[in-house]
Amino acid sequence: MLEALFDPRGVAVIGASQTPSKLGYGVARNLVMSGYGGALHFVNPSGGELFGRPMVRSVAEIPDPVDLAMIIIPAASVPGALEDCGKRGIHAVIIGSGGFRETGSEGAELERACMEIAGRYGIRIIGPNCIGYLDTHLPIDTTFLPLPGPIPGDIAFISHSGAICEAVIDWARGQGFGLSRLVSLGNQMDLTESDVLAPTAADPETRVVALYLEGVGDGSTFVQQASAVSKDKPIVAIKVGRSPRGRAAVASHTGALAGEEAAFEAALRKAGVLRAPTSEALFDWARALAWCPLPTGRKVAVLTNAGGPGAIAADALDAQGLALSDLSPTTHAALADLLPAAASLRNPVDMLASAGPHEYAHALRLLLDDSQVDAAMVILPPPPVSTAADVAAALIPEIQMAQKPVVVALMGEDLILQAARLFRQARVPDYRFPERAASALKVLVDRSERLAQPDEAALEPPVADADAARQSLDLCPVKEGLLPPDVCLELAHAYGLSLPESRLAHSAEEAVEAAEEIGFPVAMKVVADQLTHKSEAGGVALDLADASQVRLAYINVTQRTKQAAPDAKITGVLVQAMLSRGQEVILGMVRDPQFGPLLMFGSGGVEVEGLRDTAFALPPLQPHELAKMLESTWAGRRLDGYRHLPAGDRQAVADGLAALGQMARDLPSLMEVEINPLRVFARGKGASALDIRIRVGSSL
Repeated sequence: MLEALFDPRGVAVIGASQTPSKLGYGVARNLVMSGYGGALHFVNPSGGELFGRPMVRSVAEIPDPVDLAMIIIPAASVPGALEDCGKRGIHAVIIGSGGFRETGSEGAELERACMEIAGRYGIRIIGPNCIGYLDTHLPIDTTFLPLPGPIPGDIAFISHSGAICEAVIDWARGQGFGLSRLVSLGNQMDLTESDVLAPTAADPETRVVALYLEGVGDGSTFVQQASAVSKDKPIVAIKVGRSPRGRAAVASHTGALAGEEAAFEAALRKAGVLRAPTSEALFDWARALAWCPLPTGRKVAVLTNAGGPGAIAADALDAQGLALSDLSPTTHAALADLLPAAASLRNPVDMLASAGPHEYAHALRLLLDDSQVDAAMVILPPPPVSTAADVAAALIPEIQMAQKPVVVALMGEDLILQAARLFRQARVPDYRFPERAASALKVLVDRSERLAQPDEAALEPPVADADAARQSLDLCPVKEGLLPPDVCLELAHAYGLSLPESRLAHSAEEAVEAAEEIGFPVAMKVVADQLTHKSEAGGVALDLADASQVRLAYINVTQRTKQAAPDAKITGVLVQAMLSRGQEVILGMVRDPQFGPLLMFGSGGVEVEGLRDTAFALPPLQPHELAKMLESTWAGRRLDGYRHLPAGDRQAVADGLAALGQMARDLPSLMEVEINPLRVFARGKGASALDIRIRVGSSL
């Protein structure tokens, strides 16, 4: 627990200054102006007085009580100040000073020195290179940001960027919503987003936690913490840095496609974190989640006084995967009694420009009373007769009494400002355009559906013989790189993965013998170290019907491979039984350095990288996670049957993904595993891995 940090009995500012242009002055000023009720201590070697309080000359002179120190002095002096804090018994420290890891190797060495001191004294640290934190309800403000600070509210913000914090505070005031707590993490020398997430969410004044992430320190810890928090309070996040990250020694399509973005997307989804596409959406969503009840479905009623905005709303809702409600006959009749004959009573309901406060309020009540309506969007451009503020005043009681969410598309600028103030004071989320309002409704639906998901047992493979798999790896001479085909087959069998009958051949005659043992027709695939794409190198031959075709194919696949990949070391060919027709998909696993094993599913075959029809998830998979992977890809949807294709065996796909996840957990040396293609037969007939590649190593 971090009570000394987030609920201190006393705070010391080390580096407090009487000079208004210095950050030490700003920190002292904000603590005083925040109304913090605990003890305040200012430390400066010169002594003196600041804001009517004496400044002590050293940390040792600080009187009790003191739990938290804000250090705002030159970086080179910070280790000494930290040592003084340890001797004084201060166990929570915020280092606002810059000049550490962000400046290079010397700064990184300073951080190491600080962590050594902190470890000896049991000190927890936020920063360095941060602006500190504030809590509008305690209240406390340890930042040096210009005043006024945020208004008290119910949205907490945790950020890797101090500059973003400053902008968000000012923007939130302008938008009329408040913050409960704000935490700037800086370099995260000690405490990270994972450490402060649960304590921040536990704050009773916080209803939503918003995150600005540039990365995470420990992926598995973050997923664990965020998963626990999101069951109680919603988390919304923006993750920046979407450019792909190169990977060392990528040996599969999975490794090529599974970049940092895919891992983060899968991790946030696993943890129940709602990922916002933009900074604006981050707080659009946060306000809706903080202020609105959750819907029980996806059906939305739109109420407007103009047809154009209603059409925009209809398109925006459709783009978000939401549906326009089919209003009941009773609602139609009641709207007909209320509105002019020319009004459109179909959803979107267009009341016409003459609609005033009474029509807006009464019509909204009718829509919300309709059992076919799960949520509502009210569109309010400046009305030509009454004012937007008058309409807002009439709508607010209806919205506040409703058990269904209502968002407002308040279109305009000068003529709607007073209406915006009224809505925000009443905690009704307003947005300038229907697209933003539709996005907010969608996140409410996502949150509702997430909470409605039952706790399910994770998928397990039918077979998991970890001991046999470990023995195969122990006996294999390859400790880094691609495993030989025979070892890949042994691992596959250990985890219940079905493969066609196969033989490894090192000559044309051995290939013929293998084919005769297996039975014609057969397929032939060249085996070559570090050759990722056999088909592209001409190393595959199919439907070989007799011995003469096998002999010729052996010569052809080896020669073509040598020409296409001169550096590839050919060790033989794999002769396999030809299987019946089916749908071909790809299954893969790559070990992400932050989040661990990452599973992939998608369209298989030679065009996987071109199609990019893939989905990623962190194991172990629950049934709803598997369903999401399948629904989000054409390959998965096609398993339900398409035109001449019969429905495929989805259970076999589930077993295969569960096997890869279990294999990755049991065998930490596995860096990449790829089954491409997995041929999926008709429902109930299983699946077979036509090719499996496994790369082992100690790190990416």
